[in-house]
Amino acid sequence: MSPSRIVFFIVAFIILIVVVQLNIIAVAFDKLGLSNHSAYLLIMATIFGSMINLPLITLKADNALAQKNPLFNLPEGMFGKPVFKGITEVKINVGGALLPVTFSIYLILHHHLLWYQLLTAVFLVSLVSYWISRPVAGMGIGMPIFIAPICAAVVSSMLNPEERAALAYISGTLGVLIGADILRLRDIRHLGAPVASIGGAGSFDGIFITGFIAVLLA
Repeated sequence: MSPSRIVFFIVAFIILIVVVQLNIIAVAFDKLGLSNHSAYLLIMATIFGSMINLPLITLKADNALAQKNPLFNLPEGMFGKPVFKGITEVKINVGGALLPVTFSIYLILHHHLLWYQLLTAVFLVSLVSYWISRPVAGMGIGMPIFIAPICAAVVSSMLNPEERAALAYISGTLGVLIGADILRLRDIRHLGAPVASIGGAGSFDGIFITGFIAVLLA
C-alpha cells in the first residue's frame, strides 16, 4: 500500500471510532432495519473495501485540464504519482461504489418501494448530482457534500414517507453514481489522470457518504 492509502485507512478508522461513540451509525441504520452489529460490519467492510479498485474500462485521454493546474505538473512518478501516457484506466472501488450499490439492491428487495418512486427519486438525484459535480484536474470528479443527500431526503419524504429512509439511501447512492460518475465519464478524458476510480475515496466518497447522510436527514 502507498503511504497515502495507509494514512487514509488510519484516518477512516479513527473517524469510525468517533462515529460509533456518538451512536450515529445506530441511528442511521436503525431506520433501515439493520442491527448495530450488521451496521458496523457494513462500515468496516466499506473501509477495507476502499483499498480495492477493480479495473473497468480504459479511455483514450488528454491532459487539457491538468495542464492548467500547476499542482499537477509534477515530474512523472514523483511522490508515487502514476505516469500519464494518454490513457486513463477507469476502475471501480469496492468500498466506495460496489458495496453501497449492493446494499441498495438489498434495500430494494426488502422494502415496499414502488417502481415509479424508485425511478423518480434516482432520476432527480442524478440530475442534481450531474448539475453540481465538476471535473477536478488531475484528480477526478468533485461535488459539494450535502446538496445530493438533502435532495435525496426531501424527494424520498415526498414520494414515500413510510419508507423514506430506504428510498433516501437508494436514491442518494444510485443518483450520485449515475449523475456524478457515469454521466461524467466523458469529462474524465480531459483530467490528465492515468487512473480514475469510481467511488475511489472509499468510505468518504460521494456515493457512500450521500446515502449515509440522506438516511440521517430522512
